[in-house]
Amino acid sequence: MADDTLFHKIIRREIPADVVYEDDHMIAFRDIAPQAPVHVLFVPKDTIPTLDAAQPSQAELIGRLALAAAEYARQQGLAEDGYRVVMNCNDHGGQTVYQMHLHLLAGAPLGRFGAA
Repeated sequence: MADDTLFHKIIRREIPADVVYEDDHMIAFRDIAPQAPVHVLFVPKDTIPTLDAAQPSQAELIGRLALAAAEYARQQGLAEDGYRVVMNCNDHGGQTVYQMHLHLLAGAPLGRFGAA
């Protein structure tokens, strides 16, 4: 079922999560397997399996994810040092949960993107 991912279960409060932000459009929570000292996922409440599946009518929602991540980074004092936002798309892009989401990574030098 398209709306039965781990993230949908978090949205419906069927499983617990460390929620750091929520509004009518999205929920944000700490990743359970963080890849940086700060690793927060911003997830739309509308079902959108991948970024590739997003429709032009959902552009505002996708923008809201990015703006919410930036605001969270500022509020947490992360913006000045810097942070990274990532959206993985499909298997080769590293997506493991098929509900579109944005990763906010911060709290330590992350290195150049793609650097080994």
